[in-house]
Amino acid sequence: MSTSVLRTADAWWVVTPTGASRVDTTASTTAELLAARAAVAAAAAAGGTVPVDSLTLVSPVTTPCRVVAAATNYVSHIRDAGLDPDTMPCTYFRKASGSICGPNDDVINPSHIRLLDYEVEIGLVIGGAMPVGTTVTAGNLAEHVAGLVLTNDVSARDIQLPQGQYYEGKSYPTFTPVGPALVLLDAGDWQRFTELRLRLSVNGEVRQNMTAADMLYKPVEALQALTRFQQLEPGDLVLTGTPVGTAVSAPPKPVGILMALVPPATKWNMFFSSQAKNPKYLHDGDVIEATVATDDGAIDLGRQRTAVRYARRAESATTPAPVPTGAVR
Repeated sequence: MSTSVLRTADAWWVVTPTGASRVDTTASTTAELLAARAAVAAAAAAGGTVPVDSLTLVSPVTTPCRVVAAATNYVSHIRDAGLDPDTMPCTYFRKASGSICGPNDDVINPSHIRLLDYEVEIGLVIGGAMPVGTTVTAGNLAEHVAGLVLTNDVSARDIQLPQGQYYEGKSYPTFTPVGPALVLLDAGDWQRFTELRLRLSVNGEVRQNMTAADMLYKPVEALQALTRFQQLEPGDLVLTGTPVGTAVSAPPKPVGILMALVPPATKWNMFFSSQAKNPKYLHDGDVIEATVATDDGAIDLGRQRTAVRYARRAESATTPAPVPTGAVR
């Protein structure tokens, strides 16, 4: 049976049928919490009296940590990008862990970004040290992955696509909402992984709705490919891709052929001019709601509710002191 762990600014909690039960631990990081599984079990057994809704939740994945993400890893998303799933390799990119924020925090859109997109994803939280060369199998997956979190891989497409790399466009602060829960899985729970349904809506309009059965490289294959070259440690976060339904989409084939024949600067001008007319990109005040759960609710990663705020408006509301030229924020 899975166990849902929550985090507030000063404590860890376990969700029980009667409320949230505080974990008796001094753990300040996710890695330390995962090493205190006896305390987590004791909190679960004790039952809780604190209403879950009364807690102000922060990300259950603490920082700093590694954040590694699989690119185009759902068949529906691959096809929507105009690519062939049969020839798609298992590829990864990194995100800055400074992009992690809580499940109800505002997503702050920097003033120079015009094409802000969403990607609901399942995150794997590493539970044991995985040096390069680690062998991952269905039989030992639970030894390496402690549990799952709901994430949103927020993406600045007008930064990501022209650069040809993902790091900057996906690493701004608040670009990785995580939580609410870190759901610790028993070995048997992994058999239901493909039943997890990812849903995301913007202002009540459903944009993404697909189960993990659509995932091309599932956790065993994905981690086996990743550990060929990447060391992972307890508390690290691995994002596993997103299904079809993001704002960005491949242009019609004839347009794509035409764009391939023009200089890069002209190509991107054409692309971004067309994308500027796409109403699905995120705007100031938009509310994003995301969930990941099996349809019967047996495994439930919880619900995120985040609002998009333009940086210039957020900054004017908080009126920070000016930053001198050359200073580091």
